[in-house]
Amino acid sequence: MLSTTSCLANANCREKMATAMDEEERKLQRLKAAVHYTVGRLCQNIGEDHQKEFSRQVIAAIAETTFRQCDIFAKDLEAFARHAKRNTVSVEDVKLTARRSTALSNFIQRKSEEIGSANQEQRDTRKKIAGKRKNKEMV
Repeated sequence: MLSTTSCLANANCREKMATAMDEEERKLQRLKAAVHYTVGRLCQNIGEDHQKEFSRQVIAAIAETTFRQCDIFAKDLEAFARHAKRNTVSVEDVKLTARRSTALSNFIQRKSEEIGSANQEQRDTRKKIAGKRKNKEMV
């Protein structure tokens, strides 16, 4: 009786795992399709600007390379966060991942500074509003 029950439980578990893996595969394929579509649109826009055309093979190669590079970045980001004993990827992790490419690193640094200053402006605005509310309440 015990072996039949455990066999059924294992079969049920395998079925659930297969279903979850199928769902993950579908998500991965949708993501790949979105990357391919985006790369195609970018190539089309660049081609129009420079009176050039990209073949389907070139677009597919660029899309595959982009997808693989993103996968590498994602794994690196995960590893950096895990190494720092965090569950969340930080801006510093992103900067560290981009360190091999000067252009990418500079771009990320600029964006980080823009986001930081925008966040600071939002905090300052909230403080001003909170201060005005306190002044009204005191009056």
